[in-house]
Amino acid sequence: MIQVLAVASEIVPLIKTGGLADVAGALPPAIAAAGAKTTTMVPGYPAVMQALTGAVAVHTFADLFGGPARVVRGNAGSLDIIALDAPHLFARAGNPYLGADGREWADNGIRFAGLGAAAAAIAAGLVPGMEFDILHAHDWQAAMAVVYLHFHDGPRPGSVLTVHNLAFQGRYPASLFPRLGLPDTAFALNGLEYHGDVGFLKGGLSFAGRITTVSPTYAREIAGIDNGMGLDGLLRHRAGVVSGILNGIDDTLWNPATDSLIPAQYGRGRTGKRPVNKAALQQRMGLEPNPDALLIGVVSRLTSQKGLDLLVDQIDSMVAAGMQLAVLGAGDPDLEQAFLAAAEWHLGSVGCIVGYDEPVAHLMQAGSDALLVPSRFEPCGLTQLYALRYGAIPVVSRVGGLSDSVIDANEAALVAGVATGIQFWPATADGLGTALHRLRTLWQDRPVWDRVQRNGMAADVSWRGSASRYVALYRSLLADRS
Repeated sequence: MIQVLAVASEIVPLIKTGGLADVAGALPPAIAAAGAKTTTMVPGYPAVMQALTGAVAVHTFADLFGGPARVVRGNAGSLDIIALDAPHLFARAGNPYLGADGREWADNGIRFAGLGAAAAAIAAGLVPGMEFDILHAHDWQAAMAVVYLHFHDGPRPGSVLTVHNLAFQGRYPASLFPRLGLPDTAFALNGLEYHGDVGFLKGGLSFAGRITTVSPTYAREIAGIDNGMGLDGLLRHRAGVVSGILNGIDDTLWNPATDSLIPAQYGRGRTGKRPVNKAALQQRMGLEPNPDALLIGVVSRLTSQKGLDLLVDQIDSMVAAGMQLAVLGAGDPDLEQAFLAAAEWHLGSVGCIVGYDEPVAHLMQAGSDALLVPSRFEPCGLTQLYALRYGAIPVVSRVGGLSDSVIDANEAALVAGVATGIQFWPATADGLGTALHRLRTLWQDRPVWDRVQRNGMAADVSWRGSASRYVALYRSLLADRS
């Protein structure tokens, strides 16, 4: 059994701000079935320390970037967890990355450098009885673990860095570097130096033994100048170790046949109770109780990256065409206000909840007729995978993992009987308008709609195939090092 130390800044069920937490929580049990045992290291936020069960301190740092810290091992359900209990770095209420004013904590560079340094030390054998073959770091917050491991003297495990979103890179002024405790050679063009600054993600990409992204298409996209976010040259240089592995979902947690968060359970081929959930969603969102209205759901961060400004431009025409819109999310204050204003203006046709609510998110999947993801770029996306599982037909832009996971209902796919949703491009208001028109046409042909819905619900959106690819990647890395 391959022993893996995963490092992530959030993980379900302990702490979550986005899809990274879902992946960090779902991947360990999935890859266990394929031959790898995972222990996940996370920061010791208050929520983590309170929820951890069977916690035992296994190591102490007298001074970790400005204060003492403990390495605490415990459990979260079936997950094996190591928490870095460093109160001076992580004992802060609320969001893991932002203060109450909505701004990043000023010391985030030190906080996540501390996580990386501690993780690298543990991966390299600091704690007796804890031996690892692979260090698997997730996103910029954990990327420094790869950097510290690279500069570790002595034997060390192989390293993998997974990029969940290249837009977030962990970039800090060069004045931070002397505080990191790394040799001067680390601050170089082929290391942490990034246009005169310190780049956490850039350093991880420079030194990782393998680099993965969360979908095959996104792996290709970020090697180009349009989507490379300034790192495309490095990614092309390291193309031989870059691969894209499509995310999956926890299909036991997200299962309409057993989901306790929805009023009526149902499954593929027996969707007769789905209208009960639609009625409940309409009531929850303040929409007219009309079973014949085409109800479109959005569960998303409300940002321009997610293309939600494009949707604002389409609301009037959607309502005029008899559609309903339900929005759950938070983000750009202007977009939040735009959707709240639309809900007031189009009372009964548009509903909006600002924030994130897990039960409502499940109800959105079970009660919406279609789920909209109009992103300008999207590394993978999980919402459309949940939608497929729950029979909400996904309408997605043709980017990243959206294009890898949804089969467009074009004429050829409909004839072949394989369509699972609707894709559109370009990601413009007109492009979205055309997609919504296609969706409405599909809705009016209910036998075809039902067939597309069944296809989506039959799709394998679990981690099983992707977990096997991760374990094969680990094995290839270990073979290279032997």
